[in-house]
Amino acid sequence: MQNDFFAKLSLPWFSLKTYFGAETKKHSLLRYIILSFFIVAYFVYESKKLGTTGGFLVTILTWSFFVFCTPVADAGFILAFPIRLLIGVRMVYTQIASYFIATMIVLLTLTYQSAIYNTNLILRLFHTILVNPNPYWLIMIISLIGTLMSIYFGDELIDVSHYRERQKYHRHLNKYKIVATIFIVVLTIDLYSFLLHKIGLQIPLM
Repeated sequence: MQNDFFAKLSLPWFSLKTYFGAETKKHSLLRYIILSFFIVAYFVYESKKLGTTGGFLVTILTWSFFVFCTPVADAGFILAFPIRLLIGVRMVYTQIASYFIATMIVLLTLTYQSAIYNTNLILRLFHTILVNPNPYWLIMIISLIGTLMSIYFGDELIDVSHYRERQKYHRHLNKYKIVATIFIVVLTIDLYSFLLHKIGLQIPLM
């Protein structure tokens, strides 16, 4: 059993040398390092204000916001990349697990720690989206479509070594651009409505 584990560590997809050598794999590794840095920095910042427990809670709740409400897979990538690297599970499956984890975090905080949503603007916006299905859940639906496409591209980054080999990405890039454009339009309208509501103005959007 132990020999099998060490044999797995010698596989090409585990070798960090491979990740620094191939341009697409290097992209994935650097992306992971940058995302990890921002998460740690965010956790440290919030912990200084709220303590370790509060900082951790705000961090994972903010992570849940990005899982649900952005059309890119960066939040899920935090879990998906090391799992793909270590045991080879494709990112699309880890992304599904990320949705499940984020759902549990949201349900628990809404039930037992709802005051945490007043910590910052992102979480206040997240709370507004969660408790107002019409129209804000459209953001989550579009984000889901974009995220699944994004993680589909992310798996391909690790499967190939050069950008020119990314057939799936080049084949579906225009579709992803359409989804991203729709997301930006919907988010802009909803964010505008949200901010107007917060300052007490009732200005019709149409």
